Amino acid sequence: MKHTKSLTLLVPVMFTFFTMGFVDLVGIATNYVKEDFTLSDTMANLLPSMVFLWFLVCSVPTGMLMNKIGRRKTVIISVLVTFLSLLVPLIEYNYSMMLISFALLGIGNAMMQVSLNPLLSNVVSGHLLASSLTLGQFFKAIASFLAPIITAWAVVEFGNWRMLYPIFASISLIAAFWLLFTSVEEQKTEGKTSTFSQCFSLLGNQSILMLFIGIMCHVGIDVGINTTAPKILMERTGMTLADAGYATSLYFLCRTIGCFGGAFILARFAPRKFFLISIVGVALAIGGLLVVDKLVYIYLCIGLIGFGNSNLFSILFSQAFQLQPENSNEVSGLMMMGIFGGAVLPLLMGITSDAIGSQLGAVIILAICTVYLFILYPKLK
Repeated sequence: MKHTKSLTLLVPVMFTFFTMGFVDLVGIATNYVKEDFTLSDTMANLLPSMVFLWFLVCSVPTGMLMNKIGRRKTVIISVLVTFLSLLVPLIEYNYSMMLISFALLGIGNAMMQVSLNPLLSNVVSGHLLASSLTLGQFFKAIASFLAPIITAWAVVEFGNWRMLYPIFASISLIAAFWLLFTSVEEQKTEGKTSTFSQCFSLLGNQSILMLFIGIMCHVGIDVGINTTAPKILMERTGMTLADAGYATSLYFLCRTIGCFGGAFILARFAPRKFFLISIVGVALAIGGLLVVDKLVYIYLCIGLIGFGNSNLFSILFSQAFQLQPENSNEVSGLMMMGIFGGAVLPLLMGITSDAIGSQLGAVIILAICTVYLFILYPKLK
């Protein structure tokens, strides 16, 4: 009976993890918006920047909100904000409305990332928590993987890529109502509440600062390749956007496989060694994207970046926790803020690509991020 009850609580939470993956539609959507409105790379890459900027703004306030109204209610609000973001392009489709849509998507996802993992800890505990968190990331990755495929299908079947939005919006609404009618017993929050000043004061510690920048670089590579991979294929092979969009699915497929493999590898090998192996793989792949122009090699490079980048966040996050366990709440809020690297770096990639007149500019920014990760490596314990 207890097992059945736990499963009844776990299923809607995992379904919500699937909605967390909707944020990764930003990659394929950016490419279609760029094509529809004939945008420069700089203007197009403002869209993912509008999504990930909100991790800087919303992480700590979401923690405060959880202390007041509870984790489940905070997650429900985050899903409803995500639902609203998916309605905006259906009401009116222009560049300004897409900026609003992506901003709402970022706010909802930032709130969800901060509140959903703690909610899961109220459903499962002990040795099952780690595996359940991995399972949640798997469901998130499925949504990331499916977004470009559904978009390509919508173009073929309906001649409109935006059919992706009502599909994802319907799923979001189901997730919100499912959680609304699911009762989860939550532990009462004890201790102090993190503030912006407490979080940012940790940047005075050089190691914490370097790890924070490392998170920014990791997320920048993640969002950057998600957005840029289709552009590289179109530029170098002449593919249509509908076909080139599958590169994003390939990236997330390899990233998902890498996450599962990393869970077993990290149980047997030191995180520091695995970090080095991972960034060597990313460096080789990004180096390849600087020079290759054949389809199969471009796909190999994109897949290798997915594998290599899949476990960097967990390694950097755990390192920061070990440095200052007495400030775990503040460290957690700060590292989540680092996800706003997904706002800064793609914008720099767009500016550089426009300046050079080629996606080579975007790849150079990715290479700089990788160089920083090599600089960070000796600092890891």
